[in-house]
Amino acid sequence: MTVNEKFDYIIVGAGSAGCVLANRLTEDPDVSVLLLETGGSDKSIFIQMPTALSIPMNTKKYAWQFHSEPEPYLNNREMHCPRGKVLGGSSSINGMVYVRGHARDFDEWQEHGAEGWDYQNCLPYFKKAEDWAFGADEYRSKGGPLAVNNGNNMQNPLYKAFIKAGVDAGYMETSDYNGFQQEGFGAMHMTVKNGVRWSAANAYLRPAMSRPNLAIKTGVQVSKVLLEDKQAIGVELYEKNNIARFFVNKEVLLSAGSIGSPHILQLSGIGNNETLSAAGIETQHELPGVGENLQDHLEFYFQYQCKKPLTLNSKLGPLSKLAIGVRWILFKTGLGATNHFESCGFIRSKEGVEWPDLQYHFLPAAIRYDGKSAFEGHGFQLHIGHNKPKSRGWVKVKSSDPFTSPQIQFNYLQHQDDIEAFRACVRLSREIIAQPAMDEYRGQEIQPGKDIVTDEQIDAFVRDAVESAYHPCGSCRMGAEDDDMAVIDSQMRVRGLQGLRVIDSSVFPTIPNGNLNAPTIMVAERAADIIKHQNLPRAEVDVYKDPQWQQRQRSGEAKRSTSC
Repeated sequence: MTVNEKFDYIIVGAGSAGCVLANRLTEDPDVSVLLLETGGSDKSIFIQMPTALSIPMNTKKYAWQFHSEPEPYLNNREMHCPRGKVLGGSSSINGMVYVRGHARDFDEWQEHGAEGWDYQNCLPYFKKAEDWAFGADEYRSKGGPLAVNNGNNMQNPLYKAFIKAGVDAGYMETSDYNGFQQEGFGAMHMTVKNGVRWSAANAYLRPAMSRPNLAIKTGVQVSKVLLEDKQAIGVELYEKNNIARFFVNKEVLLSAGSIGSPHILQLSGIGNNETLSAAGIETQHELPGVGENLQDHLEFYFQYQCKKPLTLNSKLGPLSKLAIGVRWILFKTGLGATNHFESCGFIRSKEGVEWPDLQYHFLPAAIRYDGKSAFEGHGFQLHIGHNKPKSRGWVKVKSSDPFTSPQIQFNYLQHQDDIEAFRACVRLSREIIAQPAMDEYRGQEIQPGKDIVTDEQIDAFVRDAVESAYHPCGSCRMGAEDDDMAVIDSQMRVRGLQGLRVIDSSVFPTIPNGNLNAPTIMVAERAADIIKHQNLPRAEVDVYKDPQWQQRQRSGEAKRSTSC
């Protein structure tokens, strides 16, 4: 065993949160930081070229290829759950979609005991992180590390047709869903800069790598947090089959994600006594909420044939891919410089829902998100999912061996409200695509298929067709001091221990209405200030909410109604 030098802080995980922390903490030249990552370099064309997004997420070199236990409410399917294993973490393998979430998502966090994490306190940290291509206002910011733009400006006419179809169906158009009004249809935003994926590694870590007070170790597997009398004093890890220990002067910061962070806590003897005992691990600190409250977004692909030959399906052949790649390598422009999700929608599933709970990504192609299969011919699809699920799952350590993956159970569609929301996904999507704006493009319905109309038929389709949107969170949730199932307090400190914080998407009390990279980076920005005993002034801005949300599902009437 090797015993190594001390650092002020050790950060476990160089993902979306860990990269932020490494940058912000080492801004002080007197603070020393060790950043630990199991994966390696992100210097790959398949990571840096936005259009290649399906490759790194399905590559063992760059992603943990986790699978859930058989999901009892999804016909016992074992659901794929890739998580980043590379510098940048999941921000290096994700779809690059930039969605903060609705303001009420963060007010909800505070309502669940995360004191001071309401929207007005979070907004300044979204702004601190951001470099928005179209300028600053009350909600958006220029000059931050994280570049955000809208891709190729919706050059394909299908993107704008989808937005118009949403308006035709009686929904609002929004000029900025990350600003005053999330609800409605509009352009989608992505973390891309000058045609390159702008991961947390590119945005935060790379500018800090030359600092003498930052040490980075890749290719290491953390096996436990070292505790001494309820105080975290360092970490133990494996490096090239050798065990090493590193120690801290101040704190250990776990940023290993919603699967990794609870697993490391449990390997350290921190968690539910029964779970630890079953894995042969001695309990060091009883904390029953570790690994519980796991949440995720599900989605399916609503696919149509397209009557005009203008979709990406014609660009999937080897010669077309070569041409796209060459143009990107030479100029960082063209179809290689976008994730292709350039329009979107956020709507409410029914009247009485206060803020949007359904999300659309529009794609001018009919293909799986993981790139494994495509429709032969021209097609387009909606990625549609319910973003405020009530079903809850867990992460449980299986063995004291840190190389043994934990058990993961999401319990997708366990709650009846989630089932009913997916029925709304099918029926509302069909109505939107049936609007006049889509007449010149809309061909036959490929999936689910026009015969899928009853509740029973829709439920059966959903159980077979839904996939994870790859947004796990909540497994080390933040909560009030008197909440026995809370893992951390509002200062990100593990309850009952000293010198140990968790800072990543696992701390979310509830899942936001949107993709998770933006709120994860916001949480890390704020956590860095908390550690440094700093705080940005609270915002005071208005946010749109339908004044008649209790009586209506949308603000207008559809030009064309459908029967199912």
